[in-house]
Amino acid sequence: MTNITAKLVKDLRDKTGAGMMDCKKALNETDGNLDKAIEWLRQKGIASAEKKSGRVAAEGSIGSYIHTGSRVGVLLELNCETDFVARGEIFQALLKDISMQVAACPNVEYVSVDEIPAEIVKKEKEIEMGRDDLSGKPDQIKEKIVAGRISKRLKELVLLDQPYIKDSSITVEQLVKQIAGKIGENIKVRRFTRYTLGEGIDVEEVGFAEEVASLKSN
Repeated sequence: MTNITAKLVKDLRDKTGAGMMDCKKALNETDGNLDKAIEWLRQKGIASAEKKSGRVAAEGSIGSYIHTGSRVGVLLELNCETDFVARGEIFQALLKDISMQVAACPNVEYVSVDEIPAEIVKKEKEIEMGRDDLSGKPDQIKEKIVAGRISKRLKELVLLDQPYIKDSSITVEQLVKQIAGKIGENIKVRRFTRYTLGEGIDVEEVGFAEEVASLKSN
């Protein structure tokens, strides 16, 4: 396997504007060939999507998805740059697919890692630092292990970092970039809400003896 150096990744990023992880994946897919990696990013729409990512996306649409059985529902806001694109089939299909993704991921609470409150990150660190398997390890080693565990844990809470349910070889973020490159506009997942039937309702549990007594009294 070709050794993908940090310099090679940086060179590809400088040429395409694509993210570091996307550049690394492109180089891995093309055995480190810079020209082929550029083509790979363009085919996926990632390079052009990155260049558009700074543009304002104030239009879009709010979509809904109700899972089979009507026990899980999702509302999701997906933004783009123009109303014309928002009404198009490609954008609406993406809106539905991402809404389905939220329905399939009950642990996901945020769109991106940047949205996770600092107090949650702090709490996760406290939990990891206190684990028994880290006792006795040097502080420097402990910090590295904890940082890796926290990063993994936070990604589990984030929609954009989830493997896409229809193609696990890419993340939801990469899917959005691909569609953004295809339609030629910036696309942003702004927010979502997931509803689970009965969530938050306290149900009184009646013991077997009480239930029998109740039946006898009737």
